[in-house]
Amino acid sequence: MKKITLLSLLLVSATAVNAQDKVVKKDTASADYNRWTIEATFGQAKGVKPYTVGYYSSEPGKFLGKPQLNSFSLGARYMISPKFGFKGALQYNDLKNIKDNGSIPFEMQQIGLSVEGVVNASRLFGAEDAFKRFGLLLHAGIRIDQMKSKTANVVEHDHNFGVVEYNGGIVTGISPQYRIGNKLSVLFDISIQNSYRQHFNWDGSYSDKTNNLNGQLITTSLGLTYSLGKNEIHGDWATIRDKNLDQIEALEKRVGEVETLMNDTDKDGVPDYLDQENNSVAGVAVDTRGKMVDLNRNGVPDELERYVDKSTKEISEKSNVDMIKRLINEGYVTTYFDTGKANPTNVSTEGIDFIRTYLKNYPNSKIDIYGHADEIGSTEKNNALSQGRAEAVKAILVKAGIDASRLNVVPAGEDTSVEKDSEGARKLVRRVTFKIKE
Repeated sequence: MKKITLLSLLLVSATAVNAQDKVVKKDTASADYNRWTIEATFGQAKGVKPYTVGYYSSEPGKFLGKPQLNSFSLGARYMISPKFGFKGALQYNDLKNIKDNGSIPFEMQQIGLSVEGVVNASRLFGAEDAFKRFGLLLHAGIRIDQMKSKTANVVEHDHNFGVVEYNGGIVTGISPQYRIGNKLSVLFDISIQNSYRQHFNWDGSYSDKTNNLNGQLITTSLGLTYSLGKNEIHGDWATIRDKNLDQIEALEKRVGEVETLMNDTDKDGVPDYLDQENNSVAGVAVDTRGKMVDLNRNGVPDELERYVDKSTKEISEKSNVDMIKRLINEGYVTTYFDTGKANPTNVSTEGIDFIRTYLKNYPNSKIDIYGHADEIGSTEKNNALSQGRAEAVKAILVKAGIDASRLNVVPAGEDTSVEKDSEGARKLVRRVTFKIKE
């Protein structure tokens, strides 16, 4: 009978631990906390029932029945996750009547081994911030005991002096705790054990048939717990970072990178990472690479060319010339440069060709060539760079057949009209512009 009962209890324990493990697998929190905790407690164990008539443990006239120091335990706890774990404990109880309380003297020694599931209720209910140094544990499981009667046999009753009986039952409890150090906490525990194989009364005699196989024990104890592990804070209070938060932050970062890639500085409908000419004139048609459309390859974007052609038909030759001058003088015709470079980019020489065409068509006109730089670097260096860019454009025009006397270089230095920290905006001011000299 003893073997069958012990085997049944072990199977129940294994099932409980397995069920906890299934719950733990759903917990996504980080494992960066101390999992092991050792516990040591002392306190009072009091048998509630059953007793033979004339035997009892409390003193009726005292508050709480006058406590006794008769219970000691050592245990270890392992947390599978920050919320769920299990513990094992070895407990020694020496139950006897209080001296001169009116009960017939008795003594029952009990040694018990328990295996229990543990819930960190502070974390389970999300109350860590509110509890701060306080904590709350709930526990429940099975316990196997060796009970040994130390009550002397009397004529009226056989108290089975020296007889040993093995019992088992279910224990449940609640454990408020307070952290007094990084890894050390004070624990107060209240546990109730219901035994389902207890033939003895707590005084050592055999229980009446109406109570047979049914006993109850209440234990209240105080003790210390110490957290084992490399982390400096007790595992029950460690700061746990949810892995889901890491995944969300990583996702947000990726979304931000995509949004950056999809920026469109010149608002031409082509993202910057695909745009080969990200300074196109607003409203001018561009191709899939962001370059202003120039089907006849004459150096003038078709939209601008159509605009000029349409205007030519509607206004006089003078107005036509004025329109072209306006396009040039107001910066619609420009040439761009890479950072720190004095040579125009390959995709921005159309502006130079536009000026060349204009000067060839109007041989009496002269042009001021303004060199600009962004604010990256020293002012002295940027002034020299702006002049170098203007000189480079002048040299191209001279080699393209324009008399150097018609070209005047003006180093405009740094352009502070855009935000210095914006890479896209700085591209718009690394340029050369032109003005027709009257």
